[in-house]
Amino acid sequence: MSTLAPLRLLREPSNASEGNHSNATVGAGSGWCQGLDIPNELFLALGLVSLVENLLVVAAILKNRNLHSPTYYFICCLAVSDMLVSISNLAEMLFMLLLEHGVLVMRPSIIRHMDSVIDMLICSSVVSSLSFLGVIAVDRYITIFYALRYHSIMTLQRAVVTMASVWLASTVSSAVLITYYRSNTILLCLIGFFLFMLVLMLVLYIHMFALARHHLHSISSQQKPPTAHRGGSLKGAVTLTILLGVFFICWGPFFFHLILIVTCPTNPFCTCFFSYFNLFLILIICNSVIDPLIYAFRSQELRRTLREVVTCSW
Repeated sequence: MSTLAPLRLLREPSNASEGNHSNATVGAGSGWCQGLDIPNELFLALGLVSLVENLLVVAAILKNRNLHSPTYYFICCLAVSDMLVSISNLAEMLFMLLLEHGVLVMRPSIIRHMDSVIDMLICSSVVSSLSFLGVIAVDRYITIFYALRYHSIMTLQRAVVTMASVWLASTVSSAVLITYYRSNTILLCLIGFFLFMLVLMLVLYIHMFALARHHLHSISSQQKPPTAHRGGSLKGAVTLTILLGVFFICWGPFFFHLILIVTCPTNPFCTCFFSYFNLFLILIICNSVIDPLIYAFRSQELRRTLREVVTCSW
Protein backbone atom coordinates (compact mmCIF):
# COMPACT_ATOMS: atom_id res chain seq x y z
CA MET A 1 0.00 0.00 0.00
CA SER A 2 1.24 3.47 -0.81
CA THR A 3 1.66 6.35 1.59
CA LEU A 4 1.82 10.13 1.17
CA ALA A 5 1.19 10.18 -2.55
CA PRO A 6 2.91 13.41 -3.69
CA LEU A 7 6.06 12.75 -1.69
CA ARG A 8 6.10 9.21 -3.01
CA LEU A 9 6.40 10.65 -6.52
CA LEU A 10 9.87 11.83 -5.48
CA ARG A 11 11.02 8.45 -4.20
CA GLU A 12 13.76 8.23 -6.85
CA PRO A 13 14.95 10.25 -9.87
CA SER A 14 13.03 9.81 -13.11
CA ASN A 15 16.26 9.50 -15.09
CA ALA A 16 17.52 6.57 -13.03
CA SER A 17 16.60 3.36 -14.79
CA GLU A 18 15.92 0.11 -13.00
CA GLY A 19 19.26 -1.25 -14.16
CA ASN A 20 21.17 1.72 -12.80
CA HIS A 21 19.28 1.43 -9.55
CA SER A 22 20.14 -2.23 -9.09
CA ASN A 23 23.78 -1.83 -10.06
CA ALA A 24 24.20 1.17 -7.82
CA THR A 25 22.67 -0.60 -4.89
CA VAL A 26 24.88 -3.62 -5.28
CA GLY A 27 27.94 -1.44 -5.84
CA ALA A 28 27.40 0.43 -2.60
CA GLY A 29 26.90 -2.71 -0.57
CA SER A 30 23.66 -4.57 -0.18
CA GLY A 31 23.89 -4.66 3.61
CA TRP A 32 22.69 -1.13 4.39
CA CYS A 33 21.02 -0.35 1.06
CA GLN A 34 17.93 -2.46 1.62
CA GLY A 35 16.01 0.41 3.19
CA LEU A 36 13.36 -0.05 5.87
CA ASP A 37 10.12 -1.97 5.59
CA ILE A 38 7.81 0.22 7.67
CA PRO A 39 4.34 -1.26 8.27
CA ASN A 40 1.35 0.72 7.06
CA GLU A 41 -0.16 0.42 10.54
CA LEU A 42 2.56 2.74 11.85
CA PHE A 43 1.67 5.39 9.28
CA LEU A 44 -1.98 5.01 10.24
CA ALA A 45 -1.33 5.21 13.99
CA LEU A 46 0.86 8.30 13.71
CA GLY A 47 -1.69 9.95 11.45
CA LEU A 48 -4.47 9.38 13.97
CA VAL A 49 -2.38 10.70 16.88
CA SER A 50 -1.39 13.79 14.90
CA LEU A 51 -4.98 14.46 13.84
CA VAL A 52 -6.30 14.30 17.41
CA GLU A 53 -3.48 16.44 18.83
CA ASN A 54 -3.83 19.19 16.24
CA LEU A 55 -7.61 19.20 16.53
CA LEU A 56 -7.20 19.83 20.27
CA VAL A 57 -4.79 22.71 19.61
CA VAL A 58 -7.20 24.33 17.13
CA ALA A 59 -10.15 23.81 19.50
CA ALA A 60 -8.22 25.32 22.44
CA ILE A 61 -7.28 28.43 20.48
CA LEU A 62 -10.84 28.90 19.24
CA LYS A 63 -12.28 28.38 22.73
CA ASN A 64 -10.09 30.74 24.74
CA ARG A 65 -10.51 34.42 23.90
CA ASN A 66 -7.17 35.16 25.53
CA LEU A 67 -5.59 33.19 22.70
CA HIS A 68 -7.30 35.24 19.99
CA SER A 69 -4.15 37.05 18.93
CA PRO A 70 -1.98 37.01 15.78
CA THR A 71 0.61 34.80 17.49
CA TYR A 72 -1.86 32.05 18.32
CA TYR A 73 -3.66 32.45 15.00
CA PHE A 74 -0.35 31.61 13.31
CA ILE A 75 0.06 28.61 15.63
CA CYS A 76 -3.48 27.56 14.75
CA CYS A 77 -2.64 27.73 11.04
CA LEU A 78 0.45 25.60 11.63
CA ALA A 79 -1.73 23.07 13.43
CA VAL A 80 -4.08 23.03 10.44
CA SER A 81 -1.09 22.41 8.17
CA ASP A 82 -0.10 19.45 10.33
CA MET A 83 -3.69 18.24 10.20
CA LEU A 84 -3.50 18.21 6.40
CA VAL A 85 -0.60 15.77 6.63
CA SER A 86 -2.66 13.51 8.88
CA ILE A 87 -5.88 13.81 6.88
CA SER A 88 -4.17 13.09 3.56
CA ASN A 89 -2.38 10.11 5.07
CA LEU A 90 -5.55 8.68 6.62
CA ALA A 91 -7.64 9.40 3.52
CA GLU A 92 -5.18 7.63 1.25
CA MET A 93 -4.91 4.66 3.62
CA LEU A 94 -8.69 4.28 3.77
CA PHE A 95 -9.04 4.83 0.03
CA MET A 96 -6.44 2.19 -0.83
CA LEU A 97 -7.87 -0.33 1.66
CA LEU A 98 -11.36 0.00 0.19
CA LEU A 99 -10.02 -0.45 -3.32
CA GLU A 100 -7.85 -3.45 -2.44
CA HIS A 101 -10.70 -5.28 -0.69
CA GLY A 102 -13.18 -4.56 -3.47
CA VAL A 103 -15.46 -2.52 -1.22
CA LEU A 104 -15.01 0.52 -3.43
CA VAL A 105 -15.16 0.17 -7.22
CA MET A 106 -14.30 3.27 -9.21
CA ARG A 107 -13.26 4.20 -12.71
CA PRO A 108 -9.54 4.91 -13.24
CA SER A 109 -10.27 8.53 -14.13
CA ILE A 110 -12.06 9.11 -10.82
CA ILE A 111 -9.23 7.42 -8.93
CA ARG A 112 -6.74 9.76 -10.59
CA HIS A 113 -8.82 12.80 -9.62
CA MET A 114 -9.05 11.66 -6.01
CA ASP A 115 -5.32 10.99 -5.94
CA SER A 116 -4.75 14.54 -7.21
CA VAL A 117 -6.85 15.92 -4.34
CA ILE A 118 -4.75 13.99 -1.83
CA ASP A 119 -1.62 15.25 -3.58
CA MET A 120 -2.85 18.83 -3.23
CA LEU A 121 -3.46 18.38 0.48
CA ILE A 122 -0.01 17.06 1.34
CA CYS A 123 1.88 19.42 -0.95
CA SER A 124 0.00 22.40 0.49
CA SER A 125 0.85 21.24 4.00
CA VAL A 126 4.57 21.07 3.13
CA VAL A 127 4.71 24.66 1.89
CA SER A 128 2.33 26.06 4.50
CA SER A 129 4.18 24.37 7.39
CA LEU A 130 7.45 25.88 6.22
CA SER A 131 5.82 29.27 5.76
CA PHE A 132 4.03 29.42 9.09
CA LEU A 133 7.13 28.34 10.99
CA GLY A 134 8.86 31.32 9.39
CA VAL A 135 5.91 33.60 10.15
CA ILE A 136 5.83 32.47 13.79
CA ALA A 137 9.56 33.16 14.08
CA VAL A 138 9.14 36.67 12.66
CA ASP A 139 6.16 37.30 14.94
CA ARG A 140 8.16 36.25 18.01
CA TYR A 141 11.07 38.42 16.86
CA ILE A 142 8.79 41.46 16.67
CA THR A 143 7.35 40.60 20.09
CA ILE A 144 10.80 40.61 21.68
CA PHE A 145 12.56 43.47 19.88
CA TYR A 146 9.58 45.76 19.24
CA ALA A 147 7.41 44.94 22.24
CA LEU A 148 6.00 48.46 22.66
CA ARG A 149 5.09 48.70 18.96
CA TYR A 150 3.98 45.10 18.47
CA HIS A 151 0.24 45.77 18.34
CA SER A 152 0.72 48.55 15.81
CA ILE A 153 3.06 46.44 13.66
CA MET A 154 1.26 43.10 13.81
CA THR A 155 -2.36 44.18 13.55
CA LEU A 156 -5.19 41.70 13.11
CA GLN A 157 -5.69 42.90 9.55
CA ARG A 158 -2.06 42.25 8.66
CA ALA A 159 -2.21 38.86 10.33
CA VAL A 160 -5.27 37.90 8.26
CA VAL A 161 -3.58 39.08 5.06
CA THR A 162 -0.46 37.09 5.96
CA MET A 163 -2.42 33.91 6.64
CA ALA A 164 -4.49 34.26 3.47
CA SER A 165 -1.34 34.89 1.41
CA VAL A 166 0.38 31.81 2.80
CA TRP A 167 -2.58 29.54 2.08
CA LEU A 168 -3.01 30.96 -1.43
CA ALA A 169 0.69 30.58 -2.22
CA SER A 170 0.67 27.04 -0.78
CA THR A 171 -2.27 26.01 -2.96
CA VAL A 172 -0.77 27.46 -6.14
CA SER A 173 2.68 26.02 -5.49
CA SER A 174 1.26 22.57 -4.71
CA ALA A 175 -0.57 22.56 -8.06
CA VAL A 176 2.67 23.48 -9.84
CA LEU A 177 4.64 20.83 -7.94
CA ILE A 178 2.15 18.09 -8.80
CA THR A 179 2.16 19.08 -12.47
CA TYR A 180 5.93 19.40 -12.87
CA TYR A 181 7.25 17.17 -10.09
CA ARG A 182 9.78 15.55 -12.43
CA SER A 183 11.39 18.90 -13.27
CA ASN A 184 14.69 19.67 -11.55
CA THR A 185 13.79 23.37 -11.67
CA ILE A 186 10.73 22.78 -9.49
CA LEU A 187 12.77 20.68 -7.08
CA LEU A 188 15.43 23.40 -6.89
CA CYS A 189 12.73 25.97 -6.09
CA LEU A 190 11.40 23.77 -3.29
CA ILE A 191 14.89 23.20 -1.92
CA GLY A 192 15.66 26.91 -2.16
CA PHE A 193 12.47 27.77 -0.29
CA PHE A 194 13.37 25.33 2.49
CA LEU A 195 16.91 26.73 2.78
CA PHE A 196 15.60 30.31 2.78
CA MET A 197 13.22 29.58 5.64
CA LEU A 198 15.91 27.70 7.52
CA VAL A 199 18.41 30.56 7.23
CA LEU A 200 15.74 33.14 8.12
CA MET A 201 14.79 31.30 11.30
CA LEU A 202 18.40 30.64 12.25
CA VAL A 203 19.25 34.34 11.96
CA LEU A 204 16.23 35.36 14.03
CA TYR A 205 16.89 32.74 16.70
CA ILE A 206 20.57 33.66 17.01
CA HIS A 207 19.63 37.31 17.45
CA MET A 208 16.99 36.43 20.06
CA PHE A 209 19.43 34.22 21.95
CA ALA A 210 21.98 37.04 21.89
CA LEU A 211 19.40 39.34 23.49
CA ALA A 212 18.45 36.73 26.09
CA ARG A 213 22.09 36.16 26.95
CA HIS A 214 22.66 39.89 27.29
CA HIS A 215 19.67 40.19 29.62
CA LEU A 216 20.84 37.29 31.76
CA HIS A 217 24.34 38.81 31.96
CA SER A 218 22.87 42.16 33.01
CA ILE A 219 20.69 40.49 35.65
CA SER A 220 23.66 38.56 37.01
CA SER A 221 25.89 41.62 37.22
CA GLN A 222 23.21 43.75 38.91
CA GLN A 223 21.98 40.89 41.13
CA LYS A 224 18.37 41.63 40.26
CA PRO A 225 15.56 39.11 39.84
CA PRO A 226 14.53 38.56 36.19
CA THR A 227 11.57 40.56 34.98
CA ALA A 228 8.61 38.93 33.26
CA HIS A 229 9.67 40.39 29.92
CA ARG A 230 13.20 39.07 30.19
CA GLY A 231 12.00 35.66 31.31
CA GLY A 232 9.54 35.63 28.43
CA SER A 233 12.30 36.53 25.98
CA LEU A 234 14.39 33.55 27.03
CA LYS A 235 11.40 31.20 27.05
CA GLY A 236 10.32 32.37 23.61
CA ALA A 237 13.78 31.88 22.16
CA VAL A 238 14.06 28.39 23.66
CA THR A 239 10.61 27.45 22.35
CA LEU A 240 11.41 28.57 18.83
CA THR A 241 14.77 26.82 18.92
CA ILE A 242 13.07 23.57 19.91
CA LEU A 243 10.61 24.02 17.05
CA LEU A 244 13.46 24.66 14.62
CA GLY A 245 15.41 21.63 15.82
CA VAL A 246 12.40 19.34 15.54
CA PHE A 247 11.58 20.70 12.10
CA PHE A 248 15.15 20.29 10.84
CA ILE A 249 15.43 16.71 12.11
CA CYS A 250 12.04 15.71 10.70
CA TRP A 251 12.20 17.50 7.35
CA GLY A 252 15.97 17.69 6.75
CA PRO A 253 16.40 14.10 5.45
CA PHE A 254 13.58 14.56 2.93
CA PHE A 255 15.03 17.78 1.52
CA PHE A 256 18.50 16.22 1.46
CA HIS A 257 16.85 13.44 -0.54
CA LEU A 258 15.64 16.08 -3.04
CA ILE A 259 19.14 17.58 -3.23
CA LEU A 260 20.60 14.18 -4.08
CA ILE A 261 17.96 13.63 -6.76
CA VAL A 262 19.15 16.81 -8.46
CA THR A 263 22.90 16.43 -7.90
CA CYS A 264 23.68 12.69 -8.05
CA PRO A 265 20.69 10.65 -9.26
CA THR A 266 22.76 7.61 -10.30
CA ASN A 267 25.55 7.68 -7.73
CA PRO A 268 25.65 4.40 -5.74
CA PHE A 269 25.69 6.07 -2.34
CA CYS A 270 22.90 8.46 -3.32
CA THR A 271 20.84 5.52 -4.51
CA CYS A 272 21.32 3.84 -1.15
CA PHE A 273 20.04 6.99 0.52
CA PHE A 274 16.94 6.86 -1.69
CA SER A 275 16.11 3.38 -0.32
CA TYR A 276 15.33 4.91 3.10
CA PHE A 277 12.53 7.06 1.70
CA ASN A 278 9.86 5.50 3.93
CA LEU A 279 11.88 6.55 6.99
CA PHE A 280 11.84 10.14 5.74
CA LEU A 281 8.06 9.95 5.41
CA ILE A 282 7.73 8.69 8.98
CA LEU A 283 9.86 11.60 10.20
CA ILE A 284 7.59 14.04 8.35
CA ILE A 285 4.51 12.64 10.08
CA CYS A 286 6.39 12.68 13.41
CA ASN A 287 6.88 16.42 12.95
CA SER A 288 3.11 16.93 12.92
CA VAL A 289 2.86 14.77 16.06
CA ILE A 290 5.58 16.59 18.02
CA ASP A 291 4.58 20.20 17.24
CA PRO A 292 1.32 20.18 19.28
CA LEU A 293 3.13 18.67 22.26
CA ILE A 294 5.59 21.55 22.21
CA TYR A 295 2.79 24.11 22.19
CA ALA A 296 0.83 22.37 24.95
CA PHE A 297 3.74 22.04 27.36
CA ARG A 298 5.43 25.37 26.65
CA SER A 299 2.31 27.57 26.89
CA GLN A 300 0.60 27.58 30.28
CA GLU A 301 -2.53 29.29 28.93
CA LEU A 302 -2.86 26.84 26.05
CA ARG A 303 -2.15 23.91 28.37
CA ARG A 304 -4.93 25.00 30.72
CA THR A 305 -7.37 25.42 27.86
CA LEU A 306 -6.44 22.02 26.46
CA ARG A 307 -7.41 20.44 29.78
CA GLU A 308 -10.75 22.22 29.59
CA VAL A 309 -11.30 21.02 26.04
CA VAL A 310 -10.47 17.42 26.96
CA THR A 311 -12.84 17.52 29.92
CA CYS A 312 -15.51 19.25 27.80
CA SER A 313 -15.58 22.31 30.07
CA TRP A 314 -16.98 24.68 27.50
